[in-house]
Amino acid sequence: MKVIFAGPTLHGANLPPNADYELRPPARQGDFFRAIQDGANVIGLIDGLYEYVPAIWHKEILFGLSQGVHVFGAASMGALRAAECSAFGMVGLGEIYGGFASGVLENDADVAQSHGPAEMGFIPLSEPLVNVRATISQCLECSQITSVEHDQLRDAAERIFFKDRTYRRLVQSAIQDADRADAVLAVLRANNVNLKLRDAQLLVETVISTPDRRFAPDFSWTFETTSVWNAMFAVG
Repeated sequence: MKVIFAGPTLHGANLPPNADYELRPPARQGDFFRAIQDGANVIGLIDGLYEYVPAIWHKEILFGLSQGVHVFGAASMGALRAAECSAFGMVGLGEIYGGFASGVLENDADVAQSHGPAEMGFIPLSEPLVNVRATISQCLECSQITSVEHDQLRDAAERIFFKDRTYRRLVQSAIQDADRADAVLAVLRANNVNLKLRDAQLLVETVISTPDRRFAPDFSWTFETTSVWNAMFAVG
């Protein structure tokens, strides 16, 4: 059994047909453990919940690894957790994971994104900072915006709260001339770089290609239960 936790990052994506994995909503605390108990041999973490519910627990990931479950992370919460747990065997994928692993990215706000409910397919309602940075950089490289506009847009993007960060809000905050703001908005939308989706698709491909069986754990660490763990998850 293979499981992928995803939501807004994969919204509108063209996923491979008849893939042998189960797509579950963004993970919250306990979801990872339940997937393992359900029999998952391969787990891919893309999106996770964190604001109003407890986020996916690192110890759940370590438990899975100790049970021989292949665990991959990319794009969003998955990239962050992979950078934090790579020393224990979790495998990170993609450019965003590389940023967190190298220290270029340090804040979960870099990938944070507001979205609609499950009934609306987790439709994205804001632009994550990693996508905005990649988009304005590409626009600069293509000479669609000036270096001054690039810096103004980047500064504005980093100041705007993640729930309010849209391209319209961005240009309104960064560019005073209304006509130029409209032109830049069109440029940004036409050259939008969805870095999170790129990395997420790489994870999906990796999960599909990974054999649906557990491996024999051979780590230098041992999973230790705690009173908190036992209180949350009664593991025999």
